[in-house]
Amino acid sequence: MTPDQIILFSLFGAVFGMLLWGKFRYDIVAFTALMLGVVLGVVPTKDAFAGFGHPATLVVALVLVVSAGLVRSGAVFLITRTLVDASRKLGAHIALMGAIGGILSAFMNNVAALALLMPVDIQTARKAGRAPGLSLMPLSFATILGGMVTLIGTPPNIIIASIREESLGAPFKMFDFAPVGGVTAIAGLIFVAFIGWRLIPVRTGDHQNSDPMADYAEYIAELTVPAGSKHVGKRVRELYEAADKADVAILGLVREGKRRYGTSQNTIIQDEDALVIEATPDALDEFRAALSLDFSDAKREELLRAEGDGLTVIEVVVTDQSRINGKTAQSIGLAWRQRTVMMGMSRQGKKIKSQVRKTVVHTGDILLLLVPMDSADDVTEWLGCLPLADRGLAVTEDKKVWLAIGLFAAAVAAASIGLIYLPIALGLVVVAFVLTKIIPLAEVYDHINWPVVVLLGSMIPLGAALETSGGTELIAGTLVGLTQGLPAWAILTVLMIVTMTLSDVLNNTATTIVAAPVGIQMAQSLGVSPDPFLMAVAIAASSAFLTPIGHKNNTLILGPGGYGFGDYWRMGLPLEILVVAVSIPSILIFWPL
Repeated sequence: MTPDQIILFSLFGAVFGMLLWGKFRYDIVAFTALMLGVVLGVVPTKDAFAGFGHPATLVVALVLVVSAGLVRSGAVFLITRTLVDASRKLGAHIALMGAIGGILSAFMNNVAALALLMPVDIQTARKAGRAPGLSLMPLSFATILGGMVTLIGTPPNIIIASIREESLGAPFKMFDFAPVGGVTAIAGLIFVAFIGWRLIPVRTGDHQNSDPMADYAEYIAELTVPAGSKHVGKRVRELYEAADKADVAILGLVREGKRRYGTSQNTIIQDEDALVIEATPDALDEFRAALSLDFSDAKREELLRAEGDGLTVIEVVVTDQSRINGKTAQSIGLAWRQRTVMMGMSRQGKKIKSQVRKTVVHTGDILLLLVPMDSADDVTEWLGCLPLADRGLAVTEDKKVWLAIGLFAAAVAAASIGLIYLPIALGLVVVAFVLTKIIPLAEVYDHINWPVVVLLGSMIPLGAALETSGGTELIAGTLVGLTQGLPAWAILTVLMIVTMTLSDVLNNTATTIVAAPVGIQMAQSLGVSPDPFLMAVAIAASSAFLTPIGHKNNTLILGPGGYGFGDYWRMGLPLEILVVAVSIPSILIFWPL
């Protein structure tokens, strides 16, 4: 080995070792390795930060912002509220949620897809009276499998396409991964839905309810039926089914400032009636979006939307010194002084009998407030209340759901037929989302996973240096030597197993950056097409099912599902064996040597 190869292999070995150790965050480890590579002369100074402008890095960042826009527009609610039912048997629920997760993760980042569906799955489990751990791991695995189907479904596919463009002159297109990834995903989803979930050991206990705000999450709120609504003329009880799906309780109805009780379920709904409901903030927003209702102060809400860059939801606790203590939101001029709408109020163990914004507020009450995006701190300070920890609450822009879906679909279609370069298409979607206020400008950068961006930006120059120094050729030659005389399918299998093993214990992004050039070198050594080897790396790098650290989705469910480190392999090992068994023949059929 040359001195440069020795340094680079040492750096990669140190990176992998530090990632396994887990004491330092992966982005810091990768960036430190990049800086050392520059200082030691194996990474040219002019290329040190080239990875941060690399198409793969940009696409990963843009996909996360686009995913957030699809959430904010209500596109996900549109799917889940019509399909998810807590009364289904567990196997049927897992099959349906897995299918939804797989489809979503094919067209958006699979981490974002899980983040969207995980609360829905936990809520469904709570309604059904079962442990969330029975369905969260299958959902995580389903979203990982779904990401294999398209270019933008998972970072490894994006990196593979970029490496192919640099090495062979043209990238993989949007749906080039679909034949192999689709067959593998379908086989994996069938296994997960019918067999895999039965292998999960489930522990019950207090860890199932991990939200410290769970005992304070229910708010009494009002939602107004706008003039011309399709619900005008219906009886209140006709909305109960939709309320059950969103996990909200309709408590009564307010008409012309007077609260109706008891027989309100038979009351015919009129324009500007207000429904009094009890719900969590997320359920409240879902119910409002599903039925196209307005907040209690609809006129003020419209003014806020017109004059601001967007709205956000905050939770505050009333203290003895709070300005609103002993008064009502209306009497202190909360709406006209602070451009703020009180959406709901939580008062443990006590009924709120009058209209929410006309209810006298007491010490200890928790208020749910709709505020301009840039005014949350000012409103909290003006009220003299204590802010609660941010739970990621947001206002769904349900009136823009089809606009968001249309913009995204147009971008995917244009990129798929080669009309426009994918990073440019996604960039235009982000710009359109901001201009149409689907995503508030102040939130754009909040949705980007910066540690992943730093990891990619740091590892790409190191990977390029390893290839330039002949390091990947050396690894490929070693693997070819070990598999000498074996048939092509056996060589592909060895490459997949090695890549899978690395991906299970390391970040799948780092694994892809190292393994993809090795696959190309192996193909060139054998005198065959590199495409099947790249496909093998793409599938294997995404197949991290044995541990909670191999993929972010597995890490996300660790706490809410109540899992132990050793629980994943019980379903993950047979799934990885199935992935190899299905994908190798598929690769040889769709991407012949």
